[in-house]
Amino acid sequence: MNEEFFEELREKVKGYFEENGSHDFSHSQRVHDMCVLISGTENVDIDIVRVSAILHDIARTNQSRDSSICHAEEGANMAADILKEGVFPEEKIEDVLYSIRSHRQSKGVTPKTKEAAILQDADRLDALGAITIARMFSSGVLKERKMHNPEIDSKKWENESYSGASSKTTIDGFYNKIFKIKPETFKTRKAQEIAKGRYDYVRAFVDRFEREWRGEL
Repeated sequence: MNEEFFEELREKVKGYFEENGSHDFSHSQRVHDMCVLISGTENVDIDIVRVSAILHDIARTNQSRDSSICHAEEGANMAADILKEGVFPEEKIEDVLYSIRSHRQSKGVTPKTKEAAILQDADRLDALGAITIARMFSSGVLKERKMHNPEIDSKKWENESYSGASSKTTIDGFYNKIFKIKPETFKTRKAQEIAKGRYDYVRAFVDRFEREWRGEL
């Protein structure tokens, strides 16, 4: 597919996204760009990867309004309608829908295609690194959470299953969620390499934050 197709697809779906928050369209664009980077080291159908990335979160707003909705399942249904109206090859549509349905690693899904694995890896990479630090504090403000409470033993979360409702502060959330995204859990070698750098960066930030909070630095 040519670049005009992808640009038209972006413009068509931007209206499905909220303009702020951690999963606005800029998230999908970053996931798309990361998918392209990872795909350069793999033998995949780049059209399937790119379209899946652009469309993977189009039902996020629906899920935020109704928690009973799974944005991966609903997004695949919405994507089917969008793609069947256009010029995207019909024989590739089902692979795109599969990638979208299986991109939520938090649901315990192990992708069965390389294209789906790349999408899942790229989506998870956006939860690590400098941008996720900004996202964590931004969402903390929206949820009226304190940045930090040293009386809370945040480190206890590292050995427990993730529970978003249990995070009382933003720093709590790093231990409860972000530090569980281990580099070795990514499916592709390129994603594992990128995840290592991003993971270490977030770890170093939280360590310094806590030391500054205690007046050690």
